[in-house]
Parts: sequence; structure tokens; C-alpha cells
Amino acid sequence: MTVRSRFLAAVAAVGALMTSLPTAHGDEGMWLFNAPPLTQLKAKYDFTPDAAWLEHVQKSSVRFNSGGSGSFVSKTGLVMTNHHVGADDLQKLSTNEKNYLRDGFYAKTAAEEIACKGLELNVLQSIKVVTDEVTSAVTAEMAPADAFKARQAKIGAIEKAAADPAKGIRADVVTLFAGGQYHLYVSKKYTDIRLVFAPEKGIAFFGGDADNFEYPRYDLDICFFRVYDGGKPLAPEHFLKWSEAGSKEGELIFVSGHPGRTTRQNTIAELEYQRDTGYPYLLTRLNRLEVLINSWVQRSEANRQKGEEELFGIQNSRKARIGGLAGLLDPALMGRKAAEEQRLRKFAEDRYSEEGRKTDAEEASRKAAVTAFDTIAAAEKLRATLVKDAAFYANGSAFNTAYFGFARTLLRAGDEKPKPAAERLPEFGDAKAQSLEFALFSDAPHYDDFETLKLADSLTMLAGHYGLADPLVTKVLAGKSPRDRAFELVSGTKVKDPAVRKKLYEGGKTAVDAANDPMIELAKLVDAKSREIRKEFETKIDEPKRAAYAALAKARYQMDGDKTYPDATFTLRLSYGTVKGYQENGQAVPAFTDFAGLYERSKSQGNKDPFELPKRWEEKKAKLDLKTPLNFVSTADIIGGNSGSPVINAKGEVVGLIFDGNIQSLVLDFIYDATEARALSVDSRGIVESLRKVYEVTALADELQGK
Repeated sequence: MTVRSRFLAAVAAVGALMTSLPTAHGDEGMWLFNAPPLTQLKAKYDFTPDAAWLEHVQKSSVRFNSGGSGSFVSKTGLVMTNHHVGADDLQKLSTNEKNYLRDGFYAKTAAEEIACKGLELNVLQSIKVVTDEVTSAVTAEMAPADAFKARQAKIGAIEKAAADPAKGIRADVVTLFAGGQYHLYVSKKYTDIRLVFAPEKGIAFFGGDADNFEYPRYDLDICFFRVYDGGKPLAPEHFLKWSEAGSKEGELIFVSGHPGRTTRQNTIAELEYQRDTGYPYLLTRLNRLEVLINSWVQRSEANRQKGEEELFGIQNSRKARIGGLAGLLDPALMGRKAAEEQRLRKFAEDRYSEEGRKTDAEEASRKAAVTAFDTIAAAEKLRATLVKDAAFYANGSAFNTAYFGFARTLLRAGDEKPKPAAERLPEFGDAKAQSLEFALFSDAPHYDDFETLKLADSLTMLAGHYGLADPLVTKVLAGKSPRDRAFELVSGTKVKDPAVRKKLYEGGKTAVDAANDPMIELAKLVDAKSREIRKEFETKIDEPKRAAYAALAKARYQMDGDKTYPDATFTLRLSYGTVKGYQENGQAVPAFTDFAGLYERSKSQGNKDPFELPKRWEEKKAKLDLKTPLNFVSTADIIGGNSGSPVINAKGEVVGLIFDGNIQSLVLDFIYDATEARALSVDSRGIVESLRKVYEVTALADELQGK
């Protein structure tokens, strides 16, 4: 049977079933806190969280703007997240003498807690639906470019009115259902964040890349920070209490976190673009970077300390994309997606075919939904022709160094800040200025040798794609090899100095133009092309798709009502499920692992990297209760960005900490399936057992347990 015939057979097999099913299946859903799955929870688990429960969990949850989730877990501002979420901060705080990423850290006193560099945490305070306000700014007669501009102007005005930089209040209008809804998220922003505790990387990422996305796992992937406000530890009104009992198999649990991005409501045309163009191209880039940086970090311990965290992120992304591509190549999965799309198509076509007079609005809505699929397909065809230009220039992958990012921000700030708010690029809106400046002026370390390595490789990739005869490539390289040009740019730029960046930013366009800085001159050289490609993407791809998906979102709501939820957008969501093992290749995979399994796994692999246990874990083995659960799996619906999310029981107590998903969960980007897909968590009992008996940090354990 050919792939196409298997695909059609899968569609036929699933099609009849899908016509009667709602959007969400089983424990599926990354639900909005202002639209929680109350009906589903009541029907399946006889549990209905009330408004107080939801507010408490919402305001106990924390977003790491560096990427990831966390939660308040004490009355003195202690925040729990993953070691790999905090790894970037551990690397930034490390010195030649102390490698906190590798060796761990513990502050015995408040005075020893180390202030992080450039880390911003957000706590969601309120949500307001502003769909009508945003959509009213756009009329049907507007050209795509004008519609985009009008919408962004309205969003900027809404955000500015809600934000209060003096009080640390951040406002973001979040696009949901790809433009079907707009919600205003108002958050409290914190920037005085201090490191409290981190274990060694050897136990936080035990098993390394070999065990990444696998299960059983034995990882103590934890990290603790403390939020300060006004120079004192924050006393949050809401924080999660610790469960003494932990979780048990079959128990209902919840995950409150910030899933990064899903594409479950994308059409088949968009998924086919990802399968045939987007993912293969991205994997090519990730594989290239992994080889480059892996070779470099192995040359010396100094190199490893500088590049290890970035390498981990690349490896993680590479493996995740391989799993996602495997899902897109699975005829059964795509068959289910095709059946879901056919169900929506049929509803859109039939919705107004009943007898009776249709209003103009109803007819327009019907036509918009019916034609939306073709609109998206056309946009995806254009996207495939622009993806590399967009990646190289608009997204800056041809200039892979933090210094170019600084230079471009300074250049564009000089151009954008004098403009009326409605005409600026969105990232330079008034409501976003404080966060942009905080990141731009951060004194987080960067390393010239590492930046040169990455920039030289990306310039080589640029030249290889367009050819040396390309006029813009010729200007970019300025008669030098990519390596020599990268060295010249990195060694010559002054934007590596935060004080210089601040002075240029405050001096505006005049100061930036007069800087005579090679990295800024490079940004100038490619800015016109970068803006042109970005505008083409926004007006010819994003804007038509936004309108099309908005029409489909309306039809989906008419079809399924509150049984649907929006794709993830790195905004706070609530997921639920049960602690549950699964079957893999005919073998039962248990819900829990324990400390005994950790030591056995290390022994079976010769206690060699990446299965080598830190020295203290060998020394303290006799003190541990080896039956204590260390990791567990659940059916909770998670994705990248959920890392660091608390796992709580129905009482709102911490029973675990999300740190990964298994290999079968990588298809959750596109579709939910609880047969084998599982969310992986560190068990709350394993955390306390480790803190008390291995690390002997009694004060921290007492703080967690409220003692």
C-alpha cells in the first residue's frame, strides 16, 4: 500500500467517528483561565474549580520571559522552576572559579542569594476580552497593509492604556484562535530575581541527550529563585502549598504554565508546509549549529562553560523537531487531522444551507469560512518561497550573534521611537518599552570568541545560499572571508558594552548614526531588505491568514461551543489529567520511578557520562529512602514552555514539577493523543528527600513544606 493510499484509508477510517466528536478529546486542552473546562471536569472527575481556586492558581503561577514557567511556593517569594529553565541564568552568573551550571549552587543566607542578570518574571493579574475593540479598527474595504497597520495601532493603544511602567504593570494583547479573539493580559513584572538553589547538572539532566524525551527517567530537574520587591523578599498574596502525601496513580492533577506554541487548529495546507518545507529547513539549521557548537565546547572547559547551555537548547530543539516531523509524516495522524478539517468544512458549507432567509452578515460569515481554506493554502505556497529570505534577513539568522541583535535594536529604536505610536513596529510600542530596555541594558555576559564562531558560520551559510556574486552578500562580507569578517565585526563593535548601548539608545537616531560602529553599519546595510521581507510576510501571508483563521474560529465556536480552546501562545493555561503509566511495544511502563531505579540506571551504564552520578549522590546513598518516587508521568496536555510548571492536586497543593514530555508527546504540537503521550514531572516527595538527605539544605526544605 502506498503512503497516499494509507493516508486515504486513515481518513476514511477516522472520518465517520470525527463527525460526531467535539474538538477536545479525553484530557485534552490548554485552557484559558477565563474559560476553564468546567463542564468536562465535572462530567469526568466530578470536580469543579471555583473562581477563588482559579484566581489562586493563576496568581501563584509565574512566567519566565527567558522561556519557561514557574510558581510561587512560599510566603517569602520563593519561585520553583526547572534547572534547564534556570540554566541560562546559572551560566550567566558563573565565573572562571565557580561553574554553577555544572556544580550547582545554594545560598545559605539571604545575603548569599545572587542577583540574576536580565531576568524578568511576569505574574498574570487579569484578563479582559478586547476582541470587539481590536476588530472594530479594521474594515472589510481595507487593503491588507492598512488592516495590519490599523490593528497594530489599536493594540498598541489598548496596551498603553493598561500598562503602568512605574508600578511594574505590563500589558499585552494576546492573539487567540489566530485572530478570532484578542485578550488583554495585564501582568505584574519583577526584575529583581535572585538565585537560591540549583543541583548539579549531572543529576538535573541525568541521562543527557540519550534519555532526553524518553521514559523512565531519573532527573532532579529543579531550580529555585527568590523574587525581591523594593529590596526585600516579596510576600506574595498567592503561593502554592506543598503536598505532604504527593500524588498517586489515577489521581486528578492540574498543570498551570505557559505552553509555547501549538498548531492544532492549523489547516492541512499549513501542516503540509511544515512537513515539506518548514521543519526540514529548520532541522538543517539545527543540525549545523549542533555540530559547530558541540565541536567547540569539547575543545576546553572554558569553551564548555560558555556554550554548554546554548548547545543544550539546540539539541533539545533538534530532537523535538525530529519527533514533530515524524508525526507529520504519520498517515494516521494526518488522517485524523484531515478528518477534523473535513468536519469543519462540512459544517461551514452546511451551516446556512437550511431553508429560510439569510442575513447579509450570516452569508458573509459563511463565505469567509468556506473560502478560508483556499486563502490559507495560497498563503502557505507564498510562504514556502519566502521562508529562507525571512530566516536569513528578517529574523537575522544570517547574523547569528547577540551583538547584531543589539545593533539592530538600537538602529530601529532610533528610527521607530520618534514615530507616532500607531506607525511603529509593534516591539517598539509604549507598553513594551520597559521590557525592551531592561533586556537591552542587561549586563549579562557575552563572549567574543563564541560570538565570532557563530557569526562566521552564519555568514558562511548566507554566502552558500545566495552565492558570493549576490550584491548584498558582497557588501556584507566586504571583501573578506566569513571568518575574517566575523572577527572584524565582533572585535570592533562597542555595542557589547551595556553602557554604550544605553547611551546610544537614549541619544536616538543622531547618536546611532554617528556611532561609526561596524555592527550597527552591518545592521544598516541589511535593514531595508529585512524590513521589506518582514512587510511582505505580514501583509501577504500573516494578514490573509489572520482573517481566514478568524472566520474558521467563528465557525468552530458555532460548531463546538465551549468544547474548544485556542492554540498555545506562551500565555498562562490550565491543563489537567491523571497520573498514569502506559504501554510501549507491548510492555507496561510504570507511572513512577524511584531513587532505587536511579542508582540501578547509573550502574547499568557503568556510571559514565551522561549516567555518572555527582559525587555527593554516591556518598549520601545510604541516607536515602530508595523507594521514594523521583519522577512520574501523567496525561496532562503540555508542550514546550510548560517546563517548570507546577503540578498540583485538586486542593491546589504541589505534587510535582513538569520538566519534559516523552518521545510520543512530541506530536502534541499538532494533535492530542493520550495513548502513549505523557508529561514528565519531578515528584514533590523526591524533591524534599533530595534537599534534606543529599544536599542537607534543611532551611529550604522547611520553607517549601511550610515548617
